[in-house]
Amino acid sequence: MNQHPYTAILIVPTGIGAAIGGYAGDALPVAKVIAEVCDRLITHPNVLNGASLYWNLPNAFYVEGYGLDKFAAGCWGLRPVHSNKIGLLLDQGIEPELRLRHLQAADAARATLGLTLTDYVITDAPLGVELRMSSTGASWGTIGNPDSLLRAAEVLIQQAGAEAIAVVARFPEDMDEQAVQNYRHGKGVDPLAGAEAVISHLIVRTFHIPCAHSPALAAAPPDPDLSPRSAAEELGYTFLPSVLVGLSRAPQFIIEKGLVASRLEDIWVDQVDAAIAPATACGSSALLSLNQTQCQIITVTENRTQIQVPAHSLGIKSINVNSYLEAVGLLVANKAGVNPSSLSCGLSSLQRIKDERRSFVF
Repeated sequence: MNQHPYTAILIVPTGIGAAIGGYAGDALPVAKVIAEVCDRLITHPNVLNGASLYWNLPNAFYVEGYGLDKFAAGCWGLRPVHSNKIGLLLDQGIEPELRLRHLQAADAARATLGLTLTDYVITDAPLGVELRMSSTGASWGTIGNPDSLLRAAEVLIQQAGAEAIAVVARFPEDMDEQAVQNYRHGKGVDPLAGAEAVISHLIVRTFHIPCAHSPALAAAPPDPDLSPRSAAEELGYTFLPSVLVGLSRAPQFIIEKGLVASRLEDIWVDQVDAAIAPATACGSSALLSLNQTQCQIITVTENRTQIQVPAHSLGIKSINVNSYLEAVGLLVANKAGVNPSSLSCGLSSLQRIKDERRSFVF
């Protein structure tokens, strides 16, 4: 039997205040380590986006959340690419100076990183993003003009030949001041994250191509008590660089198996060996779908969140560990075909039975 590349999915849901992965790219160290022990790591923008900071992980696949759900359900496949032509979609609500900052970031990505970008498109109406916070403490949001977003995306795809779309929407400044301060000090919930997911989901669901979002915000004054976990968002005028890097090699979606000629490098859910998620955030569509496969689900206790949806409450079969370091050990054992219990000092049940039998021999 041919052995497929060992494949893991790393999930840290957005907008729920995850202790690791709830800030500005602070789950990147976890992704870097897991990518070292896996042949292929599938994860999503919330894990890999670090505003102006990013890290090249050649074996990591940058998959937007809606696309990840469809992949986990077996509806879509992933096709790795060498590069994508990225379309830049700008909200009409962005002020001219702030718009220029984002265009210069795109120019820098072309000149310095060699990325391929199309001409940009400005929406025909302000997108009208509004932010909300649920009673559970998770962030979410709405878009006042979703049709304008979709029209601009269609222009980028049909006229500019975009294969992936980076969206920059103007986010409101009248956010809850205490929530913003909590986030900058490394506690609480990212107030922007939930609305960002709504924007990217809408484009991926409609056009079936990679998409990620970068919020446009006025620069905040320096804060001497800024948390290192939030500091990546303080380095410049835009969070766009990590989004462009991620989209440049994001896999394309195979919408239905059999409609296009298959390739050896195509990835389908039945090739996924393991998935890792916070222990209290197991309600995602992706995890519920993966629970119906042979995938080993690993939950991490130390990555606390603002919600309480453990695996057992949903009937999800999982191995719970305390830390990501322990999760990495499980992945290594799994990849090696070694039963993790054989690595502990305790006797296995089989060995105890043998010992008991031996004690009755006279």
